[in-house]
Amino acid sequence: MDGDIMTLEEVANYLKLKPQTIYTWAQNGKIPAAKLGKEWRFRRSIVDEWFNQHIDEKFKSITEAARKKGK
Repeated sequence: MDGDIMTLEEVANYLKLKPQTIYTWAQNGKIPAAKLGKEWRFRRSIVDEWFNQHIDEKFKSITEAARKKGK
């Protein structure tokens, strides 16, 4: 999957967060990541799923309503 592997900086930009936040989350296992040597790498599809799960948990009633409208 071309473009599916992202660097820490790319994930920070993608999620509109500071790289330090992503680094801390990766270190603490709060965001799915793999450490290759000294570098963190992320799979875009997994980051998307992780984000969707967090949105779904916090805003379950809103996301369910939005899905029903989309059908």
